[in-house]
Amino acid sequence: MRIIAGRFGGRRLLAVPGKQTRPTTDKVKEALFSMIGPYFDGGIALDLFAGTGGLGIEAVSRGCDQAILVDKQRQAQATISHNLAVTKEPERFHLMKMSAQLALDQLAASQTVVDLVFLDPPYRFKIMAELMTTMATAGLLAPAAIIVAETDHSTELITPPIGFSQIKHHDYGLTQITVYQYTKE
Repeated sequence: MRIIAGRFGGRRLLAVPGKQTRPTTDKVKEALFSMIGPYFDGGIALDLFAGTGGLGIEAVSRGCDQAILVDKQRQAQATISHNLAVTKEPERFHLMKMSAQLALDQLAASQTVVDLVFLDPPYRFKIMAELMTTMATAGLLAPAAIIVAETDHSTELITPPIGFSQIKHHDYGLTQITVYQYTKE
């Protein structure tokens, strides 16, 4: 695994040991960023089930100001910490060592607003719509925020919750990427 492009492009990232975490492949990551725009002009990214931290790191490498990485698994946290050091700019990242729900509660309490969200929970959890609604209700999403959902190919696409529209979808082998935009009605 590596950082594909941008400021940190080409640097190698560690994968989380074991089989509890399923990292986004370089091929899917490259396609994903092509879908949402190859480069960004500022903003805050939130990687809610960070695993290796690769998606949040890639977002900062491509122009986001900072990224918030959330994971409750200890091996993932250690891997993320190592991968943040690879950037040589760890101050641009905030690692929250807790569950996604607790992180959303804390971010809402601190009135954090994010522009880009990566949702890649374990495939067995069918919580995409619930997470999107929670973020919108809590005021965590900037107007026109982009939400990138990664699921397996057998997962039925969700009907976007009120306030969201599906703007792109593509299958990449066993993985499907769906991009939503917050439309804040």
